[in-house]
Amino acid sequence: MTDFARILDAARARNGGEAALNERLPVVASADELRAITDDRYLSRMSMRVFSAGLRYSMVEAKWPAFEEVFHGFVPQAVRAMNDEELEALMGDARIIRHWGKIKSVRANAAAMCEVIDEAGSFGNWLADWPSDHIVELWDVLAKRFSQLGGNSGPYFLRWVGKDTFMANPYVLKALDHWGLHSGTGKGKRQRAQLQDVFNRLHDETGLPLCQISMILAQSID
Repeated sequence: MTDFARILDAARARNGGEAALNERLPVVASADELRAITDDRYLSRMSMRVFSAGLRYSMVEAKWPAFEEVFHGFVPQAVRAMNDEELEALMGDARIIRHWGKIKSVRANAAAMCEVIDEAGSFGNWLADWPSDHIVELWDVLAKRFSQLGGNSGPYFLRWVGKDTFMANPYVLKALDHWGLHSGTGKGKRQRAQLQDVFNRLHDETGLPLCQISMILAQSID
């Protein structure tokens, strides 16, 4: 395995030094912080991730106050109770992004989140209790139980709320291949399990959270 110190040195050099690189590193929320986030904020961030896929984040962010209004502040129980006519009416609201599949996903995800809340007491409890050394399994669960959270959308959502996770995007995969750590697409259970093993070993070696290891890798090559 490549000495991670070489990767870290390369990332620092590309970013103009240690301080500049550190500014780019994501912050991990503690278990207590994850539990303190209310369920409506989780559903809001999940929905924002869904609507941001393929669009400029700044545009989605500018429209988000209207989303908060039409989706009842993203309280999961209230959104789950929305009927088809309410959802269909949103297709005529120019203040939001009128994508029928994504609009429907908000109610579907509210219902799925309510199930998780019934099981764990809160969505935050559920996330906080999930071990990061098995984070790819959480990706799979998010893709299966929730709507439009497959691919990298699930990991990006986790990153947004502070749950420690690495990314399997092209930048990270290219860096892993460059440094001789892993070669492949990062797709499928077998390759994801291999990625998990690589990141677990790098975590054991460095003591850094998965998300920071991931960012350092992405920043280590052109």
